[in-house]
Amino acid sequence: MVAERDDVMPENKLLPSGRPCINHMEMRGIVKRFPGVLANDHVSFDVRSGEVHALLGENGAGKSTLMKQLYGLYRPDEGEILFDGRPVQIHSPADAIRLGVGMIHQHFMLVDSLTVVENVALGLPSSRGLLTDLDKVLERIEELASLYGLEIDPAAYVWQLSVGEQQRVEIVKALYRGAALLILDEPTAVLTPQEVDEFFVTLKQMAEDGHALIFISHKLHEVMSFTDRVTVLRNGRNVGAVPTRQTSKQALAEMMVGRELNLNRERTAVEVGQARLKIDNIRAQSDRKTPALRGVSLEIRAGEIVGLAGVSGNGQLELAEVIAGLRPATKGRIFIDGVDLTRDQPARRIAYGLAYIPEERNRDGMIKEFTIAENLILRENHKPPYANRGFLDFKAIARRSAELVRDFTVKTPSLDTPIKSLSGGNAQKVILARELSRAPRVLIAAQPTRGLDIGATEYIRDRIIAQRADGTATLLISEDLDEIMALSDRIAVIFQGEIMGVVDAVDATPEKLGLLMAGERAAVNYQ
Repeated sequence: MVAERDDVMPENKLLPSGRPCINHMEMRGIVKRFPGVLANDHVSFDVRSGEVHALLGENGAGKSTLMKQLYGLYRPDEGEILFDGRPVQIHSPADAIRLGVGMIHQHFMLVDSLTVVENVALGLPSSRGLLTDLDKVLERIEELASLYGLEIDPAAYVWQLSVGEQQRVEIVKALYRGAALLILDEPTAVLTPQEVDEFFVTLKQMAEDGHALIFISHKLHEVMSFTDRVTVLRNGRNVGAVPTRQTSKQALAEMMVGRELNLNRERTAVEVGQARLKIDNIRAQSDRKTPALRGVSLEIRAGEIVGLAGVSGNGQLELAEVIAGLRPATKGRIFIDGVDLTRDQPARRIAYGLAYIPEERNRDGMIKEFTIAENLILRENHKPPYANRGFLDFKAIARRSAELVRDFTVKTPSLDTPIKSLSGGNAQKVILARELSRAPRVLIAAQPTRGLDIGATEYIRDRIIAQRADGTATLLISEDLDEIMALSDRIAVIFQGEIMGVVDAVDATPEKLGLLMAGERAAVNYQ
């Protein structure tokens, strides 16, 4: 897949679009400062035509800052950028695009109310002056989609598309603009395993055709299976660049965090108790008033972690919200320790020992403008020790918040820091501290490590495992099959709002789970 590593690449090599390849892009000694922060400290990085070069590092290591300078969103304070040996000045994304650089952002830059073809054409000049030439754009989209196996309906509105389909639109949009070098910022963070496989097929084809690809990811198994080289950043510095085939997941993880990590955690045996959470024939509707849950039944016992696997959009979000009391069930019942809480408000479910780590932590898990201390007491701000006779006890709040920040290793300047200022991993630790400090009987953890770096992921997974010993019944909802298989005692698979089967973790394989995730209930019987 990777091109020959000669110092001088062939000048006449062309991409299928007819645009010349970027044979060699090099960033030398890049320095970028923000007030009080040295984000990039003399970082050097390069990528060649036909190569997939991974950029690894924890949150705050400087990866995105480095790439934003290549894409023209920031300008370096020191250092230089060279294309095929020639220094270039990139003052804006428009300059980057003219040079052949495209960027697929973690959060897609699409307009939901426009069609695919309108999104691709947006901002580009028309050959017909004030009139649009969507027919020509449509023809080119179909050519690109066929060339790279990107199944897209050009007439569909973006809001009608799955996350994976939206990402395909972003890729087509970049290719349409002539991208020879593509920056992929956490491209698989929101994709399901099936979508990831399809995505990698596309990227491999692009690399074989001569594109240069920069792949930013926290998922080490993807880096190991897909890339040619890996550069690791830590605290704004380049700590190593190695050919992928000459390293390992363990070595890369330790380069990222600067210490030894246990990637193969062993779970101690826990005596499983009675069913703490029982879901009986639950039905519910989606936000669009279509059936989202079609008779879901599941039991989770004390000291047990049950993983819920499935392709995104098959009812996982709705199930978590129904259990938490945020979405009404149209049929069925929910029990915690034998108490029917189906019609009860969230506050009563919390009183009975329910803890909830929501999928959308920024939207549902915290109030961004509130301080860390205020977010830590959100569930119980009206109760002792935080309140006394209707008045907040600020000393007690500060004392307990300091304990939780210490116990859950939250990195923050102070308890009065707005939570929106924290990294994703530290914000998630605040949510985890609030929920687990109440010694829950039942824990609903929806995508608890999505978008987090390897250090934060390791910590949060260890805390979830530790809850087993305390007798917590945990429903772990994740689209990361590795995570599901590593943490779960049993694995339930959901498809189109129905449970296809429940598998003991010791018997689970990606292939077996994949059949169930595709709706092949009859193919394998694991009940």
